Amino acid sequence: MNDYLKYWTGVGVLAVAYAGMIVGGHWAWAGFAMFPLLTVIDSLLPRDYAPRRMTNEALADLPLYLCCIGPLLLYLVFAWRFDQGAYAATSNLIGAVLSLAWTSIVPLAPAAHEMYHKRSLLGRTVGRYAQMCQFDSMRDIAHVVGHHIDVATTRDGDTAPRGTKLYAFVFKAVWEQTPWDVTTESGALRKRGLSPWNWRHRGYHALVAQVLFQGLVFVIGGAVAAALTTAAMLLTRVWAESFNYFPHYGLVRSEGAPIGRRHLWNHLSWLSRVLSFDITNHADHHLNSYKRYYELVPHRESIPMPSLFMCFFASLIPPLWHRRFAMPAQALGPGVRNRRGTRAGPRTEPPCRLAGLDRRSRRRCRQSRHRGLLSRTVPA
Repeated sequence: MNDYLKYWTGVGVLAVAYAGMIVGGHWAWAGFAMFPLLTVIDSLLPRDYAPRRMTNEALADLPLYLCCIGPLLLYLVFAWRFDQGAYAATSNLIGAVLSLAWTSIVPLAPAAHEMYHKRSLLGRTVGRYAQMCQFDSMRDIAHVVGHHIDVATTRDGDTAPRGTKLYAFVFKAVWEQTPWDVTTESGALRKRGLSPWNWRHRGYHALVAQVLFQGLVFVIGGAVAAALTTAAMLLTRVWAESFNYFPHYGLVRSEGAPIGRRHLWNHLSWLSRVLSFDITNHADHHLNSYKRYYELVPHRESIPMPSLFMCFFASLIPPLWHRRFAMPAQALGPGVRNRRGTRAGPRTEPPCRLAGLDRRSRRRCRQSRHRGLLSRTVPA
């Protein structure tokens, strides 16, 4: 039962946001304030390699549904309290919008990701349309049809070549993904003998759902509330893409080659795992995307990274990210590519050299030597 309870942590984060939004005033910042707090806690926790002992799918799914539907309903709570004047000061409104955006990422984004990987129609539908909070109800198309096939190759929009700054990656991903989704869906309709303009195109469904939801916000809170929630969703759209940067940064795999654990970074601290529904155990997820989150097993031979939240803050300062986070991790992981998509090193990885490395990097290099991680050959 303890393992089931761990994954209610995201529901707890959502509950804090609800309390702050209902009370109003400066408490509207409560949801967003969880972000730096969680960052500090997560950075202090050790890595968690424990497998989960969970067999009851219904119990495991309950927090997923709450974390998908709860953030959507929070927008309606905001509209209701906004209409009542709960956020009189501009600073209160900023806090409310940031809280909406943050809860649309944590816990919504990993919960929705888990849901649209489910084989049940209900789960996939909830996962898809929960992402109205991100103006991205078609996200699963690029993710499942594109990313899971092309991960760590030059074709993958979620893999940032080494040296790419977070800002460039995020805006490129936002700009390219929606047209890719629409084009891929149109191609799927053609294969079924239907016109790409057919009403079955998921682009129409996503647009109608988004308009209806924003219309409901308008009815409850008025035009200003609808505009503010739209701003929160647009912010979320950009912000959510940033979290794809870290588990795939700089890694390379030849097209058609088998996916291995060396092709993904992992963030395995306790809090990262439970808040993300184990999507930070990213290598095992890509090896078998049909595994449920509680079936994923952290492997010590996978390439580790620090706290996911800490990586986000570090990446806002590109030199800090590259020098203190990415470079030490790359010392442990073969198969890194540069901006041009070429390999950053030879096919057989050279010995780790301690000269020129800072203290932390030297320690990780010695650990990698001990585990024999650097003696492996990079696959074609």
